[in-house]
Amino acid sequence: MLAMLLASLSQTVLSAAMPTMVGELNGVDLMLWVMTAYILASTIMMPIYGKLGDLIGRKGLLLFAITAFMIGSVLGGIASDMNMLIVARVVQGIGGGGLMILSQAIIADVVPARERGKYMGVMGAVFAVSSVAGPLLGGWFTEGIGWRWTFWINIPLGLLALAASVAFLHLPKHDSSTKPRIDVLGMALLAAATTCLVLVASWGGSAYDWDSLTIILLVAGTVVAGVLFVLVEVRTPEPIIPMTLFRERNFVLTTSAGLLTGVAMFGVIGYLPTYLQMTFGQDATSAGLLMIPMMGALLITSVVTGALVSKYGRYKWMPMTGSILVAIGLLLLSTMTPETALWIFCSYLAVVGMGLGMSMQILVLIVQNTFHIRMVGTATASNNYFRQIGATLGSAFVGSLFATRLFDLLAERLPSSGGLASGGAHSLTPDAVKHLPDAIRTIIDQAYNDALTPLFLWMVPLALAAFVLLAFLKEEPLATTINRDEVLENSVAEGQLLVTTDKS
Repeated sequence: MLAMLLASLSQTVLSAAMPTMVGELNGVDLMLWVMTAYILASTIMMPIYGKLGDLIGRKGLLLFAITAFMIGSVLGGIASDMNMLIVARVVQGIGGGGLMILSQAIIADVVPARERGKYMGVMGAVFAVSSVAGPLLGGWFTEGIGWRWTFWINIPLGLLALAASVAFLHLPKHDSSTKPRIDVLGMALLAAATTCLVLVASWGGSAYDWDSLTIILLVAGTVVAGVLFVLVEVRTPEPIIPMTLFRERNFVLTTSAGLLTGVAMFGVIGYLPTYLQMTFGQDATSAGLLMIPMMGALLITSVVTGALVSKYGRYKWMPMTGSILVAIGLLLLSTMTPETALWIFCSYLAVVGMGLGMSMQILVLIVQNTFHIRMVGTATASNNYFRQIGATLGSAFVGSLFATRLFDLLAERLPSSGGLASGGAHSLTPDAVKHLPDAIRTIIDQAYNDALTPLFLWMVPLALAAFVLLAFLKEEPLATTINRDEVLENSVAEGQLLVTTDKS
């Protein structure tokens, strides 16, 4: 839970501080990279942590991940420009990817699938609490001792997580009789394909035209690296993402649905605090408080659905209902204007939160129930990898479209003199906007609204597509024991579903 708190807090604490942070560092045009850099690094690392955890055990990896995350936090705290800030987020992501995956896989090491629902629900609640606490802390730091404390806060939390892991984390002994074979080539190809894909999403249509040589080469790089990765994975003894995973229908369906949900969730929600500050004139703390309805709904539904799964063993209806609620919430958010009452905005967020709470942890549970314990880390990491690919694409696409649309609208609507400081639109902060003449401020408020709200509507089909995919899930019984028998390895290699129903 401490590891999950660190990882999830890092994705939310910066949101309220973001406008001030990038404005002070003269990097509004690079804002999307502060989010994308972290998500990209953590995405690449997820399958690596998952596979290594299955091969060598998870405790040592967890300690490394916490340490890397704290080093990234120190770099962020002393960042003097946007380039250093982005590097810090990459280092944080290297640790953050392990924090999320290992915390989920460790639960699977010690808790049977049937009982795991309530534990996954609590993990979802940790994410929800950090999602409320993050923007609040970010806003409080920004308005008080400074936005750099959004990084420094991770140091005491990280030290606490390290101490707790060393003292209290006791896992089943890992078999170390054979030397693990590390899929180094697969890791390198996976990193190359992921990076090229994210750069296409980030630069296409903004920094470069879609038909430019740079984008064409990046697309080609994505395809080539992806094809080579698959060829390597089918031949290597210990693939980082085994192709046998894709023989299981439930894995394919939940992973695809998670990817689509990731695009919608991270692509939209990451920019809501900025929207609230720039369009509604809220301060950073208030922007964080206004996210509470969504995270409160996520917390309640996550815990309740987890308990229901453990009690009744039925789960298929939950992520399907969640996808519909996410679609409805996004549709409602697309109708927002600067004149919309804030209580209406909060109710829309609550609908999205309910949907996410009913689906996020349940999808991971379904994946873990599909595979033997010896593959649970790899399967969990692979599922989360594709969800994070969706998050990365969502953040990159929406961030790129948002920034491009915003600057186009400002250039079109602002008078030629602009009325802005020497840094222009790239140095806009919420405080600077408040001190502008009413006419200029109204134009900027409306531009932020018109740049972002249509993007909510564009995400609705993704949530609906996730619902269709989940309708084809096969609801298998949840295992009631953890079977570590060596005899089962052949069946696992063949991709067969292994379920234990013995309640003894």
